[in-house]
Order: sequence, then C-alpha cells, then structure tokens
Amino acid sequence: MQIQTYDLQRHLDAGPLPPFILVFGDEPQQKLDIIDAVRAKAKQSGFDERVSFTLDSDFEWAHLIDAMQSMSLFADKQYIELTLLSSKPGAVAAKQFLEITKVISPDVMLLIHGPKAGKDVQKTKWFSALANQGWFLHVYDLAHSQLQKWLSARANKLNLYISQDALSMVADLCEGNLMAGRQELEKLGLQFPPQHVIETNDIANTMTQQSRYSTFQFTDEVLRGDMQKAVKMLIRLEDEGIEPVIILWSIVNEAQTITKLLNMQSMQGHIDYKSLRIWASKQALYQAAVARLTPAHMHAINEQLSQADIMFKSAYIAKPYVILSHLALLFMPTHMPDFSLVNG
Repeated sequence: MQIQTYDLQRHLDAGPLPPFILVFGDEPQQKLDIIDAVRAKAKQSGFDERVSFTLDSDFEWAHLIDAMQSMSLFADKQYIELTLLSSKPGAVAAKQFLEITKVISPDVMLLIHGPKAGKDVQKTKWFSALANQGWFLHVYDLAHSQLQKWLSARANKLNLYISQDALSMVADLCEGNLMAGRQELEKLGLQFPPQHVIETNDIANTMTQQSRYSTFQFTDEVLRGDMQKAVKMLIRLEDEGIEPVIILWSIVNEAQTITKLLNMQSMQGHIDYKSLRIWASKQALYQAAVARLTPAHMHAINEQLSQADIMFKSAYIAKPYVILSHLALLFMPTHMPDFSLVNG
C-alpha cells in the first residue's frame, strides 16, 4: 500500500515491518530520512545484519536471491537494501522482482529505493506486486509551506528554538534544498546557546559575519558566467566540508530552471519570472544565463547532470569536486584556452 512520507513514523510505531518497502523520488534528504528511520526500526526488530546491493551492469541476481533465502551465521534476521539507478529496471529485473514476492520470509525484509517512479511504473506488475505486499513511499519536492513544516520538525529534533519568521527566512535561503536547510539549522544550533530564540536578525547577522562562501553564491556565479570565481568558490566549499551532493543538487536545480525559462521564451516569446517564483534580485542572473545558453546546450548539460546524479548516489567518487567543477564549466560554452585558473 502507498503511505505518505509524513505518516511513516506512525506506521513504524504501529507494528512489524512489511517484507518490502519501496522508496522512490528525487529529493535526497527525505529519502535519507526515510531510509534511516526504516534502518532504525529494522535494528530494533532484530534485523541485525544489513546487506546492500546496487542494480547496475555488474549486478548478479543470484546474490540477491541467495541473500533472501539464506540465513546469516551471525544474525537471525536480515535486512537488505537494493538501489535502482532507474525506476524502469527492465524486463529481467521485472521478472526477478515477481519471483522475489513468492519467497516472503518473516526473517528477511527488502527495501528498494530509486529515482522518481511515474504512474506507468507504479502500474507495472512487478511494482504492484511488491507494493501490495509492503509499503510504497513516493518522495516529492516540498512546497514552501511544507518546507517550513519540515524545517520546524527538524529544529525540534535539534532542540532549536526558532521563530516562524526565521524559519521562513531559512526556507527562502535554501530554496527547496532540504540538505542545505538541515545544514543551516545545524550551524545555527552550534552558534546560539540553548533556550535562545533565533530571529531573522540573528540569521542575517550570522550570514554577514561569516566569511565562507555558500552554495547559493556559487550557483549565482555559475548563472552569471564568472567561472573562475565559481571554481574558486568550489575549492572553498570543499575546504569547509560541504557535502558534494548538496552542490550537485543546486546545479541540477539551476539547470532545470534555465531549461524552463528557455522553453517559456521559445513558446511565449517572453519570460514570466513570477510564475516560476524567481526573486527579482536573481532575474538578472537568469537573464545572463539564458542569453548565452541554448536549448541544445541545456540538453547536453542535463544529460551529464543525470549521469552525475547516478554516480553520486550509487558509487564512491574519489574526487567529487573535480566532477562538480566540470559540471559548472558546462554552463559557460567557451574555448577552454580562454579559461585560466591562475589569472584573475
């Protein structure tokens, strides 16, 4: 059955885990929260051994089948996670999933997570068979009001006292990026003493006093086309230990927005920034990006971002910031000899 993400904890508290849990969507922080909550419940329920697989070109189904049918020497119950790189894994995977639904055991549970699954995927036999015997959670991007509720709940977990106006300000600053919002709340928790009610002026003063670059300043330079400054900001962000996936998310978000602007310009002859909720202060930056990038450029950029998203979610990357630099440079179609890391 399908359950809402906000209702997951109630289901976890109400009884035993189902044999299958499906988590699909493109918003990474909510997916991490869901998976962490399921892991904790599995551990509490005696699923002491956790096994992880990724459905890539090297994946062997026999390993997953064996894991579901065999008991560990060291644990009575086994919890398995399977990462899908696509919500449409193919005919072989569909057949194997149907077979898996026939070998249900109270001592084995399987969590499958992957990117957004459309209605066509949800109606397939393999997906329906798994969902009917378990839970399906579809992770959506949060609207501004929902984001504030999410931030409020996260602040409560951190024992952070923050006004509604300040929460709204954090929501505006992170522009839908939950990982960035979580990180900002954690920083505020370190900067202010317990019982202090954080107001908007506290956040503004903190931002003014900080010398560090933010991911938003980085993407502003990408939009502006100042790639030397953007790469220098990436170096600083790496030194500060910012999670690469947060920066990747911000690049993806900007690419999607530019694509929408170009499509709107092509179809309507003009761009309605209000309809896309783009602040007046950022419209000039988007105008600069739209002026130098074409739909063909954005198609190529979005393809590479899609590949990078799969890599960042499914594999260890030795130098993620090198990849992020490459992705940023794609937004400035120019001859590489014109670009200098030394001068300027």
